[in-house]
Amino acid sequence: MTKHPIISRILQYVKPYRSWLAIAMVCMVIVASMAGAQAYMVKPMLDGIFFKQDRAMLKLVPLAILGIFLVKGLFYFIYNYLLVKVGQSVIRDLRNILYGHIQSLPLSFFHTKPTGELISRIISDVTLIQGAVSNVLVGILKDTCQVLFLIGVIFYQDWRMASIAMISLPLVIYPIINFGRRHRRLSRGSQQTTAQVSNILYETITGNRIVKAFCMEKYEEGRFAKTLDTLFAIVMRDTKIGAISRPLMEFLGGVGISLVVLYGGSQVLEGKSTPGTFFSFLTALIMIYEPIKGVSAINNVLQQGIAAAERVFEVLDVKSDVSEKKDAIELPPVKDAIEFTDVRFKYEKDTEVVKGINLKVKAGEVLALVGSSGGGKSTLVNLIPRFFDVSSGSLTIDGTDIREVTFNSLRKQIGIVTQQTILFNDTVRNNIAYGSPDATYEQVKDAARAAHALGFIQQLPEGFDTVIGESGARLSGGERQRISIARAILKNAPILILDEATSSLDTESEREVQQAIENLVQNRTTFVIAHRLSTIRNADRIIVIQEGRIVEEGTHDSLLPLGGVYKMLYDMQFQDDAKELLNGK
Repeated sequence: MTKHPIISRILQYVKPYRSWLAIAMVCMVIVASMAGAQAYMVKPMLDGIFFKQDRAMLKLVPLAILGIFLVKGLFYFIYNYLLVKVGQSVIRDLRNILYGHIQSLPLSFFHTKPTGELISRIISDVTLIQGAVSNVLVGILKDTCQVLFLIGVIFYQDWRMASIAMISLPLVIYPIINFGRRHRRLSRGSQQTTAQVSNILYETITGNRIVKAFCMEKYEEGRFAKTLDTLFAIVMRDTKIGAISRPLMEFLGGVGISLVVLYGGSQVLEGKSTPGTFFSFLTALIMIYEPIKGVSAINNVLQQGIAAAERVFEVLDVKSDVSEKKDAIELPPVKDAIEFTDVRFKYEKDTEVVKGINLKVKAGEVLALVGSSGGGKSTLVNLIPRFFDVSSGSLTIDGTDIREVTFNSLRKQIGIVTQQTILFNDTVRNNIAYGSPDATYEQVKDAARAAHALGFIQQLPEGFDTVIGESGARLSGGERQRISIARAILKNAPILILDEATSSLDTESEREVQQAIENLVQNRTTFVIAHRLSTIRNADRIIVIQEGRIVEEGTHDSLLPLGGVYKMLYDMQFQDDAKELLNGK
């Protein structure tokens, strides 16, 4: 991808703020013109005041200099403020767009992209783009205009001497282009390594319990240090380029200035030019090299911004394989059945995980799915809320293909409780009311009571207003799960998915939660994935999934005598529950 299309894409995000940018550009031109005026004022100051000793000039020149600096300062403030405003506005918009796009991507995307890297792209990479917006778009124009104004001054003063000075100017342009290319390549490497640093930090901080349990602190310290060393090496190579480019350009500028001093000095000594003209010329020439060096610095920022933009647009260009149709309809409340017709699914180029599933689940039915790990149970239920789309076949609700309905109308009718409890660093109340923002305190309290969570919540320091920490760190596993179940109860969705919802609970907690689940599943179409007999023995129907296919179907009592896969799983996983059941018969 060339840099021109990238810059064009960046400019699309600048368009809404082009009026601010236009004002900044006008102010910038005025600031640049004042630089030319500053250089020109050396001539009347030297010739008029010090050589001709003109008292009128002594009054006018200081006032003119004061006016130049006042105008320059005022318009510098305006353009600098507007540049930051435009840059920060673009950053805000890009972060919102990038975050929204990431949220719209299917679960398969997150299986391949580390969390730390995504965080780095939203935070670090988007920040670097600001330089390409704020400094480059107007900065290059400002420095270019300043160079043009100053060149105008030196040609006005002495075109022959100006021509000599311009000899070294092309020599300055080459290192700007050459070093810029290297800087862009190193900048991309720096951003990629920074993303690796972010990912290591995220993994080791969120997984600190495992790090400590396996005594891997030193290993992780070494891994982190090694990545930092790589980042250090890249930054230092980049710094070396920047450190070489500035003195090189100053030396080349010195070549031009030395030629001017040689020629211009001889012109003054021969009486063909005045000292004021010479020093005004020399001042303008010296001032020219500052914005040229500024262009070099801005080019480095530009290359850094382009490299960052490439990484950001790389994510924005990811197309979701699960998308909502433009003419999608609202899904009416579930009344009849959910039906899988010859459903097949595979992750990208992988082998099929779900193979020709035909299944009809009536409204209000409790269906349990059992089978070995990796058999396709979770994948099958993840097709219902369209976390993935079927590769072939169809999945309908009341005869309507779910690919024809809006995401919101589909997912609002589905409640999910998983083995991995997802809680936020917020209050208990807000975690339970997540997805139900209009719920009253009493409704939240009733949901907690139904989930057998009210007792421990009321014992927390601030009750429902207690902040539970990242991922519910202040709660036990059983308490976190009951908060998650309370959230599903409050949502009151007609379709319920329980994916190992009680697997992390101790016997006492499970007994309480199981009672809550039994109340929750009433009059709801429920899909239960579980290994524990206590969760599935009361299901209306059980299907056994093996290698992506339904191999057995029936109730607990009808499947056991068959002596098939279900009986094998039962013997392997539920022996304690079996003894309890037999003792109870």
